[in-house]
Amino acid sequence: MIVETDRGRCIGAGQCVLNAPDLFDQDEDEGLVLLLEPSPAPGQEAAARAAAVACPASVITLREG
Repeated sequence: MIVETDRGRCIGAGQCVLNAPDLFDQDEDEGLVLLLEPSPAPGQEAAARAAAVACPASVITLREG
């Protein structure tokens, strides 16, 4: 799985961090998404999917890879 984010559309809700703290963080200045791991391990894929679904701005894209 490949994870991508669109920081330009991020609204800083933090749902990504709540659902997948090993994969996402928020920057200190604006609270926008920071992608920590673009290629999550198989055990992290469910959390990545949960974060993508929970994101109110739909800025997380998941691709099989």
